Amino acid sequence: MQKRDVLVAAMNEYLQANKFKDYCPNGLQVEGREQVKRVITGVTACQALLDAAVVADGDLVLVHHGYFWKNENPCVTGMRKQRLHTLLKHDINLVAYHLPLDAHPVVGNNAQLAELLDITITGHFGSMEPPIGYVGKLAEPMSARELALWVEEKLGREVLHVGDAEDTVETIAWCSGAAQGFIEQAQETGVDVYLSGEISEPTAHVARETGIHYMAAGHHATERYGVQALGEWLAQEFGVEHQFIDVDNPA
Repeated sequence: MQKRDVLVAAMNEYLQANKFKDYCPNGLQVEGREQVKRVITGVTACQALLDAAVVADGDLVLVHHGYFWKNENPCVTGMRKQRLHTLLKHDINLVAYHLPLDAHPVVGNNAQLAELLDITITGHFGSMEPPIGYVGKLAEPMSARELALWVEEKLGREVLHVGDAEDTVETIAWCSGAAQGFIEQAQETGVDVYLSGEISEPTAHVARETGIHYMAAGHHATERYGVQALGEWLAQEFGVEHQFIDVDNPA
C-alpha cells in the first residue's frame, strides 16, 4: 500500500512531465482514494478498461491516453459522463502521461519499441523539444519484407508497408502512435525506414517521392509497452501490485 500523491509525484519526476508542452494534462486527472494497493495500466482510459479495473479491484488506473484534450468538447455528457461516473463512483484514481511516456529513455513507448525490435538507438530526430522521435540501427541488414514480418511478429499486428519489399534496409527512425506527420523530418536524417503507428493519405506520397520506406504498425500496437514498463517500475520501486489490461484496438 502506498499513498497516491507519493506515486504521482514520483512519476512526474521520473518522466520529467513538466518539461513537455502537451495536448492534455499529464499526471493525476481524476482524484480517487488516497491509498493505492493495485495499479491497473492500459493504453487508453476507455469504458472497457475502467470496467475491467473495477472488477480487478484497482485503486489507480494509469494510461497513455487520458482525458481533457485540447479543443475537445468540455461538456460532461454521454460517454464522458459515464466514464467519469465510473471512476468517481468507485473512488478510482486516473493518471495519464502522453508525450512524457513517448519520450522517456527507459520506460517510454519509443525506447520500449527499440528493445522489443532489437534496434540500437543512435539518436533522436524532430523539432519537438524534448525530442520524442528516435533514430537507430537494426541488428542486421534485411529486406524491407523481412523487417515488416519481424515487426508483425513482435507487435502482433499486420504492418502496412509503403516501399519496395525487396530493398535492403538497415537504418530506421520511429515514433509511436499518430506520428506519421513526422515522416519528412525522419527522411531528412537519411534513414532507410520510418516506422510509426498510423498512416494518412499524404504519407504514402511522401514515402514514394523521397524514397524512404514507411511502415504503419498500429497506433495501439506501438503504444502498449511504455505504460506497462511504467507500471512495472512503480511495482518495483514502491511495492504496489500491477496489472496490465489490454483492450484491443484495430487502429
